[in-house]
Amino acid sequence: MLLAGKTVIVSGVGAGLGHQVAAAVVRDGGHAVLGARTAANLARTASAIDPEGRHTACLATDITDETRCEALAELALARFGRIDAVVHVAALDTHFGGLEDADFDAWQSVLDVNLLGTLRMTRACLPALKEHGGSVVIIGTQSSVAAPSQVRQAAYAASKGALTSAMYSLAQELGPHRIRVNTVLPGWMWGPPVQAYVKFAAHTDGVPEEEVLAGLTSRMALPEPATDGDVAEAAVFLASDRARSITGQSLLVNAGELMR
Repeated sequence: MLLAGKTVIVSGVGAGLGHQVAAAVVRDGGHAVLGARTAANLARTASAIDPEGRHTACLATDITDETRCEALAELALARFGRIDAVVHVAALDTHFGGLEDADFDAWQSVLDVNLLGTLRMTRACLPALKEHGGSVVIIGTQSSVAAPSQVRQAAYAASKGALTSAMYSLAQELGPHRIRVNTVLPGWMWGPPVQAYVKFAAHTDGVPEEEVLAGLTSRMALPEPATDGDVAEAAVFLASDRARSITGQSLLVNAGELMR
């Protein structure tokens, strides 16, 4: 199995992508150590993907708090004895707008979570990752490398763009320890957030949801958007030994909306 014997920390486990990543880790034979701010979300995912509780561990974790990041890494070691990978799903993506109407205090919060929070969580895992080598997988966004369509989220795009740039330095710094660092860049990803957007846009414009979705997919080479499950599969691949020579790379999972 792809992750047999591996322990993977997954941050930002909720109803969407984080849940899918955790489920894929357990499905592929790994142990999933789950972190998120809301304990109830963690409990729901753990119960759904691992009813007997043999392959999961959970801890309420705010990645802006360095001590909580360290506690999540310590839980992984206490429960499963090692850390082989960390998949960073946790993000603040609810701030909208551009530069002219920017609230830079809000931007600072977005940066603290998306950029610095990811780096805090990575650093907390480094001692364990150095023991055997391993993988850091960052969930970024297509809008960090191309102008976003439909929705303006300049702060989110900037924070994820900074994180993608940081990835190159991390890959170089951590490579001698056999730690790989890669980024998955989703586009419009069919899951709870995009489903909610389609419902909202359809209601606002007075059109069927199918029409809104068709507008999104019209720019894609494939006839339907990637799902959060598709993005999870890419993350799990990069976390696995099958990607043992891949580092410092950004993988677009976007149904061909943007090709590079």
